[in-house]
This record gives sequence, structure tokens and C-alpha cells, in this order.
Amino acid sequence: MGIRFLKIATIYLAVGVVAGMVMGILHQFQYAPVHAHLGLLGWASLALAGLIYHFYPEAAQTRLAKLHFWMHNLGLPLFLLGLFLRASGQEVAGLFLTIGAPTTVAGVLLFVVNIMRNVRKGDVPAAARQASLHTGARAPEAR
Repeated sequence: MGIRFLKIATIYLAVGVVAGMVMGILHQFQYAPVHAHLGLLGWASLALAGLIYHFYPEAAQTRLAKLHFWMHNLGLPLFLLGLFLRASGQEVAGLFLTIGAPTTVAGVLLFVVNIMRNVRKGDVPAAARQASLHTGARAPEAR
């Protein structure tokens, strides 16, 4: 799941960077909320979730992680389209915002629940466990 999150995050990064460049070239800054949400809910949030799931595979293997992935990535494009349509003055924007925003929020909340349930104090990230196997050293304690 971690790799899946990281890969989709890079797609949001690319779309966000291109959108920002186009906005700048065309001086169409009314779309800044779309650009910001691409970067924060698309690139940053999903990349961080991907790294967390990579280092804590027990959390990544849950049904909550899969639901998080699908709800976030089905809701966010609808939400972004709604923001774009609203900035363009289109009445239909409300429909996309009404479906997309709560779906995305629900996905994020599933991530929070997953982390609270499956990542505990004292858990050692998978990479640290693996490193200790190769070096013979003890894995560092979580703080």
C-alpha cells in the first residue's frame, strides 16, 4: 500500500506543478484553491501516508488502508473538479463539492483511525527492523 500511495501522490504532484505553471502563464489565479488542494491533499498528504504505510506495514495491510486509498482518490478528483467549476462560476460545482469533499474527508479520517489502531508506542518501523537483521545491531526504540 505504501508504494501505491507514493505513486499516486507523484501524479498529484505533477498535475499540481503543471496547473501552477499554467495559472502563472495565463494569470488565472482564481484557480489557486485547486492548485493548493492538489499539493496538500494530493501530493503531501498521500506521500506522507505512503511513507507511514511503508514503515508500518501492519497498518498498510488493513482494510482501513485500502478504504483510505480508494475514498481519498475517488473523492479528491471530484472535490478538485468542484473547486475548479466554482472558480469558473459554474452552478454544477456544488454537486461535485457535496460528493467529493466528504468522501475525501472520510478517507483522511480512516487514515487517522488506522494509525491510532495499528501504530503504537514502542513499534519499530519495518526499515529499522530490517537494518538490525543485516547488521546484528538492536533496532532503535521508538519514542
